Amino acid sequence: MTPTYRGMDPAMLDVQYNARATTPNVLDILAEYRARTDAAKAALRWTTERYGPTEPERLDVYTAATPGPAPVLVFLHGGYWRALDAADSGSMAPGFTASGICVVAVNYTLAPKASLDRIVEECRRALDWVRANIAWHGGDPSRLHLAGSSAGGHLAAMLLADGGVRGATLLSGLFDLTPIPHTHINAWMQLDAEAAARNSPALLPLPSGLPVILAHGDTETAEFKRQTNHFAAELAAAGNEVTVVPPRPGSNHFDLLFDFGEPGNPLFEATLRTIRGRA
Repeated sequence: MTPTYRGMDPAMLDVQYNARATTPNVLDILAEYRARTDAAKAALRWTTERYGPTEPERLDVYTAATPGPAPVLVFLHGGYWRALDAADSGSMAPGFTASGICVVAVNYTLAPKASLDRIVEECRRALDWVRANIAWHGGDPSRLHLAGSSAGGHLAAMLLADGGVRGATLLSGLFDLTPIPHTHINAWMQLDAEAAARNSPALLPLPSGLPVILAHGDTETAEFKRQTNHFAAELAAAGNEVTVVPPRPGSNHFDLLFDFGEPGNPLFEATLRTIRGRA
């Protein structure tokens, strides 16, 4: 086959962008996302709010354990834009709320029901809702820190490019979508070259002067690692304060989210320092 991206043909790209194939126990980890979120909801103060008219346009707000106004961590879930839910996205809430941070887990309409343009627009409206309403939940709308994992890392980076937040933590995100139309992922995403380009944070004007933390798992494919490291370099070149947290030995694309929510883990601690440092 003729190479289509970075010397790789579609078959090679399918291997590089198949995150599940790198993690044999992926279904167990995804089930743990829901179990840990259920446990967080059983232990913490939280509520579901709506930011739009359709059922998926909702978010879960976890109140900080200490009196506000508290900094706010806004988390966008992954799932290659077609899977998972805010109901799977609260595993980090116990650690951050105990540290005085309000946590918001954003839900959005999944592909193929929604195009990527629509998904990005919904996430923008969710962030607008947070700015307008988070004070009612003890959060400080002037201290917003974005975070996202995998496809959620992409969505957080798209919102980061819009400006108006204090920083971000991007976990194994996709920042250049140019290869996606050549992969199996396009069976549900239906991206043409133009849609891939306008939804690629690495191809858009970047903010400057922000702290941005990036990380990837240890056992990920070369392309997932390259996407993180290349975007980190671009953010640094634009004048941002970039930290790339080294992977925990043996960590993968999916359990990286547990590192993010674990007090004492370098990824959790780097994010907490960044949020507090921008108070």
